Amino acid sequence: MDKRANSSNSLDSDSKSSSLNSKHETAGDQPFIYLSGEKMQDVKNDVTYICPYSGPSRGTLTITNYRLHFKSNEKEALIVVDVPLGVVSRIEKVGGATSRGENSYGIDIFCKDMRNLRFAHKQENHSRRTVFEKLQQFAFPISSNEKLFAFYYTEKFSQPDGWSIYEPVAELTRIMGRNNDAWKITRINEKYTICESYPSVWAVPRNAKDELLKHVATFRSRGRLPVLSWIHPSSSATITRCSQPLVGVSGKRSAEDESYINLIMEANAHCDKLSIMDARPQANAIANKARGGGFESEEVYSNVELVFLDIHNIHVMRESLRKLKEVCFPANDDQKWLSTVENSLWLKHIKGILAGAVRIVDRIENMRMSVVVHCSDGWDRTAQLTALAMLLLDPYYRTMKGFEVLIEKEWLSFGHKFQQRIGHGDSHHSDADRSPVFLQFIDCVWQVSRQFPHALEFNEHFLITILDHLYSCRFGTFLCNTEKERVTEDLKHKTVSLWSWMNASHEQYINPLYGGRTNTAQIVLKPVASMRHVKLWKGLYCRWNPSMRAQDPIYQRIRELLTLQEQLQRQVDEIRFEANNRNQQNNTRLASPMH
Repeated sequence: MDKRANSSNSLDSDSKSSSLNSKHETAGDQPFIYLSGEKMQDVKNDVTYICPYSGPSRGTLTITNYRLHFKSNEKEALIVVDVPLGVVSRIEKVGGATSRGENSYGIDIFCKDMRNLRFAHKQENHSRRTVFEKLQQFAFPISSNEKLFAFYYTEKFSQPDGWSIYEPVAELTRIMGRNNDAWKITRINEKYTICESYPSVWAVPRNAKDELLKHVATFRSRGRLPVLSWIHPSSSATITRCSQPLVGVSGKRSAEDESYINLIMEANAHCDKLSIMDARPQANAIANKARGGGFESEEVYSNVELVFLDIHNIHVMRESLRKLKEVCFPANDDQKWLSTVENSLWLKHIKGILAGAVRIVDRIENMRMSVVVHCSDGWDRTAQLTALAMLLLDPYYRTMKGFEVLIEKEWLSFGHKFQQRIGHGDSHHSDADRSPVFLQFIDCVWQVSRQFPHALEFNEHFLITILDHLYSCRFGTFLCNTEKERVTEDLKHKTVSLWSWMNASHEQYINPLYGGRTNTAQIVLKPVASMRHVKLWKGLYCRWNPSMRAQDPIYQRIRELLTLQEQLQRQVDEIRFEANNRNQQNNTRLASPMH
């Protein structure tokens, strides 16, 4: 929640934020660094921060067009609160003109990253009104037809540019391999006319004609027909993704859709069956028929098995996170900790997503069977499952660059609605479209890292930093809902990519235990999806509670370990070099003629 002077947090202590046009602004006698494009909007000197752990603390509150920054007046127990305004979900006034009692008049700030903040103001100096107005203006610019901070942030980074991390044709070519003649790359959606929420470049079965693709799109919700996500390099079993078929209560059929699904199955020569993984609970899928949707029938689609994965919808997940937040913040009650965490059902949902991905991996790896994955519209649960399964199957996606490519490919290009799910700059905090879908995916990746400490090149700090800037609106990466919108908004040229910033100091995100991509024991990861193994990610959800976060500065320890590792590696290299020289000298003496 609050941070002491030596606290390290990916948002708070921004060692990379200084640039040529940064400037220092003094709050008390200690400056904080302004980002390029960041401007001060308001300063109030007599504000009290009500910390749920250490109590009230008086100090200076600064509001910029990017952040809220509070610094206490106490010298010995300095408290600093630094929150990007993109993290703010809602703002409420507390108390009125008749309020009595110390600290009863002020502002409550509810955040998307699990914490809530309260600042008390003195009634007589009327400071609350301007603070409230500035917070509303810059936390929710979309609601007042203003631009997000990402469009003002102009910091430059060394090449390569983060916007070029993911190149669709290059990645599809890597996945398909040189000798794969069953699939082809198509630009039929180059103008986004077939499907607005899909990328412009797809891979589809080689024998699928353009007219067939157009017909299939009309039989799938939102036009999201099955297209390639990943191919197994040896068996040619594939993961394809799509949305539900528009079957409806009358049980409509599409000969084109049935033929196309058969083409996907035939593209895999090692198996004459296909598995369709429907992410939804079966009851929900049946209910969708009344709204014109539905699911594939095993009687209609030949040689197909249909599996329901029982993952609940965005509304259930949103409510689960709300309950988890009540548990984790401020989390002062120890008595019912375990039962209240369990009652939130958050860990059960995480386990369900993990279990679904493991089932996909089992079909692909062990049964050599191709898998089609969908939910209702194919941009929430589908992305969770395909991306997680690909991480488990392909060591490339466990590298830092590969994971960035995975997010760009399966989440951003395939139209996960980040703008609606997160609510960037929007004051409608109770919007039914908001849901922690991407957060759950990152949580699942963290669960994998716990079970396989050597498998991922990146560490926990890497994952938390991605989530922090999912909300911050400092970078353009997670803005908008679709690739089409990002192209229209020209984000590539008008905003900075998160990957540019993170890759500029990638060393702080390296997992010192990483075994490399050639570790044969971990080519395919098979995590145990059991409640006995799934844990609450306290490093994320409970990090604002000083009694629950790690006492040691873990990221500093990691840097020290990496430095030590480099030193030891140099010593090993020097010893080997000397040993080789001695061996060569000995061999030379033995080979020389005796006189």
